[in-house]
Amino acid sequence: MAEPAKKVAQQTEDRLEELAETVRKKFDKVTEGTYRDRIVAGRFAEDGDHAGERGRAETERKQD
Repeated sequence: MAEPAKKVAQQTEDRLEELAETVRKKFDKVTEGTYRDRIVAGRFAEDGDHAGERGRAETERKQD
C-alpha cells in the first residue's frame, strides 16, 4: 500500500476510535451509566437454571 493511502487509513481509524469513545461517553451520560453498569454487574442475568421455567409460568398466568 502506498504511503499516502496508509496515512489516510490510519487517520480514518483514529477518527473512528475517537467517535466510538465519544458515543460511549454520551450514552453513559444520557443513561447515567446505569444500563451499562447493570449489564456489567450481571443484573439482567437470570437466576439459576429455573429462570426459563419461571418466565413460562408467568406467561401462562397472563394467558389465563
